[in-house]
Amino acid sequence: MKTQNRNIRYQRIYDQLKGLLTKTNLPEARMSTTVALLHHKMPNFFWTGYYLLHEGELIVGCYQGPLACQVLEKNRGVCWAAIQQQKTIIVPDVNQFPGHIACDSRSKSEIAVPLKDTRGNIRGVLDVDSQLLNNFDETDAKWLEKIVNMIYV
Repeated sequence: MKTQNRNIRYQRIYDQLKGLLTKTNLPEARMSTTVALLHHKMPNFFWTGYYLLHEGELIVGCYQGPLACQVLEKNRGVCWAAIQQQKTIIVPDVNQFPGHIACDSRSKSEIAVPLKDTRGNIRGVLDVDSQLLNNFDETDAKWLEKIVNMIYV
């Protein structure tokens, strides 16, 4: 999808979420709504969900797509990299990422966005996989960061 079209689609999703997320401040409900909307409105989002930090482990939260790994091996993979580096990680080809965790072999590219609470503490990550190589870019990073920032208010 061209960058201009991608921006337009994300803007629509963002505007829709602004209206939907007024019903509750409960982060879990907000996460579920964002995942469902993103997964069904963005083409080539094969797996869309959150991994949440709990007692030092990354455990799957709400998601859409095929079955997920329930617990991600510590300090390995794209999600842990996003947490450790405290920034969004874009991986054009997951097979080229050292330590990639393959929950589903059909996944070809990935983006992981840190989820922070209102104090700036990382609580987990939004993780999106695609069946296409090189599916994510800086446009996705910009918009997904804006969307993730809507979770904790």
